[in-house]
Amino acid sequence: MFATGIENSIPTIDNGRVRVDQMESCGHYRHWRTDFDLLDDIGIRFLRYGPPLHTTFLGVGKYDWEFADVTFGELKRRDVVPIVDLCHFGVPDWIGDFQNPDFPQLFEGYARAFAERFPWVQLYTPVNEMFICALFSAKYGWWNEQGTSDQTFVRALHNLVKANVLAMRAILEVRADAIFIQSESSEYFHAENPQAIKPAEIMNSMRFLSLDLNYGHRVDSEMYEYLMDSGMTKEEYHFFLGNSLRHHCILGNDYYWTNEHRVSADGHTRASGEIFGYSEITRQYYDRFRLPVMHTETNIVEGPNGDEAVNWLWKEWANVLRVRNAGVPTVGFTWYSLTDQTDWDTALREKNDRVHPVGLYDLNREIRAVGRSYKQLIADWRDVLPTQSICLNVPIVWPSEYESPMSERQQGDARQLRRTELAVGVES
Repeated sequence: MFATGIENSIPTIDNGRVRVDQMESCGHYRHWRTDFDLLDDIGIRFLRYGPPLHTTFLGVGKYDWEFADVTFGELKRRDVVPIVDLCHFGVPDWIGDFQNPDFPQLFEGYARAFAERFPWVQLYTPVNEMFICALFSAKYGWWNEQGTSDQTFVRALHNLVKANVLAMRAILEVRADAIFIQSESSEYFHAENPQAIKPAEIMNSMRFLSLDLNYGHRVDSEMYEYLMDSGMTKEEYHFFLGNSLRHHCILGNDYYWTNEHRVSADGHTRASGEIFGYSEITRQYYDRFRLPVMHTETNIVEGPNGDEAVNWLWKEWANVLRVRNAGVPTVGFTWYSLTDQTDWDTALREKNDRVHPVGLYDLNREIRAVGRSYKQLIADWRDVLPTQSICLNVPIVWPSEYESPMSERQQGDARQLRRTELAVGVES
């Protein structure tokens, strides 16, 4: 699956007074038809995409589907497969923030309502980058609740992951052959001196927490004590162990040059740049979770030479091939996003509407050099990779085939499998 995305981030900043809406600042609400035309131009059939949560989810059982109806209707007409991103770094004002204990159940209802309205959609990322969202919102103090303690971080993490699990469960009730592609940041922390080894070890355990909980993977003893000391209860922890849906999932992981960090003796971190790289860090995540992998996000700024993003694209693609050739089942690659973004130079902590030139196209919808390179990469590799292993083909139902006999058989088989899972307690 060669993919891109249209970012629907919506965090609040300035103590909730300012909403940072990437679809608005990047012009997608005005140019969505043109943006979908760009997919045809570059040859992309898979799109990470979702409706803006804050303007769609209006209250308990209340939804405004107007924008989703027209955009998803057009994606279906074009036979583009959306990987639906339902929650990207923010919630509607009436929910508040990720400290709200009602958020998981509220989001479950929203996910079910979306799946019922768009039953032809099969691929989902219910909650995007749960670890990063909790970290930036509730530990670093940047977004949403702007918390700065271990307690606010663990509460946000619990609520985000539980929301994701409940959403997956709700979607499976509607679309039994749904596939969930997590999009989670893949991190590594390097100790810069012997005194930094211990804090780096703790951070390298903490980086797995969101996926540990999501997949029902038992955390190590130090992380268990950390969760308990920071306010998670045993009952809350055991919910995740008893509700694992990992066998419906693809391990989507994101990698940027900022994903590796130098750790000092006092625990402070700073970006180290690429040291291990995507292939080594992905191997670590795969060794832990043993799920098929998809590279779900990467980009880099097009710099003064004009070829920086092109070189990064080919480096990341070489890493994907290395992972695949080493025996890790790898099913997709994503350059994120379709167009340039805004304000990621400050990690969305400020609303300056400053262009961040990382897209396949600029905000005038003119193709960048990396867009031309990605187009060529797709053309070169799209028909080659499937021939290397027929067993690595994801059982995708194209939108145009949703009501076909093949799709009905697949969904019928999936419903029977799901009934068996529930009957024998596979989730526990």
